[in-house]
Amino acid sequence: MQIRDATPGDAAAIARIYNQGIEDRVATRETEPRCPEERAEWLAARGTCHPVLVAVDAAGRVLGWGSLNVFNPRRAYDHVVDVSLYVEREHRGRGIGGALLGALEARARSLGYHKMVLAGLPTNVPGMRLYERRGFTLVGIYHEQGMLDSRWVDVIVMEKILD
Repeated sequence: MQIRDATPGDAAAIARIYNQGIEDRVATRETEPRCPEERAEWLAARGTCHPVLVAVDAAGRVLGWGSLNVFNPRRAYDHVVDVSLYVEREHRGRGIGGALLGALEARARSLGYHKMVLAGLPTNVPGMRLYERRGFTLVGIYHEQGMLDSRWVDVIVMEKILD
């Protein structure tokens, strides 16, 4: 497996994997599927400080992706970055998420970020374990923060100081 920066040609795979996360209701509060064209626009709009990385197999097939995202547009938060991470359904539990998260952390450090944050669903037990193994700590829980499938869901907030 190789981890590299995403290219416009990865948009369809990124959309497919993201849509699996939406369908599975494990990793996101998003409810509307994304199309490759929307993901291509999303990729094109990102600056160098907010990269998208993909994990690819030997044949070049995208197995997962992760991104560093704007946490808050206020300048006081310029050194804090939000993290997104998605792995293709058939390849979960094989170390891809950990490799992507490690690469995202290395990139965040090289870009001068002080802290990484994320908001996750407590039902994503493997994801929460991964974040804890990588040194993220629980900040708190937003109780009944969103509604998925006509029921309230909690959101866990985690952080990792990089200095």
